[in-house]
Amino acid sequence: VQLQASGGGLVQPGGSLRLSCAASGSSIFSINDMGWYRQAPGKQRELVASIASGGSTDYADSAKGRFTISRDNGKNTVYLQMNSLKPEDTAVYYCNAAVREYFSGSYSRYWGQGTLVTVSS
Repeated sequence: VQLQASGGGLVQPGGSLRLSCAASGSSIFSINDMGWYRQAPGKQRELVASIASGGSTDYADSAKGRFTISRDNGKNTVYLQMNSLKPEDTAVYYCNAAVREYFSGSYSRYWGQGTLVTVSS
């Protein structure tokens, strides 16, 4: 199982970015919750937003009203639309997914490689 994140980059304050993360692998049976985390320099990794397989969502207070998480179950892909970006949103963003493989009776968590978001003028 691999998670491939993309969409990061340099954006000015007030701008927008859309992150994508696709899970791939022939052993994937199902995916439960998916989410985005971020880690700024010198800080711990923190949850930004998560989405359950049924579509219910949860956001960090810092993301509410500005970020929107969504998913395409047919493509095993999770998205993070980020609007009104602030310099304090600068971080490496990681996607995460709880994946059940065909040979397993339980879910395991997988991480993407991270994509850098820099908000600066």
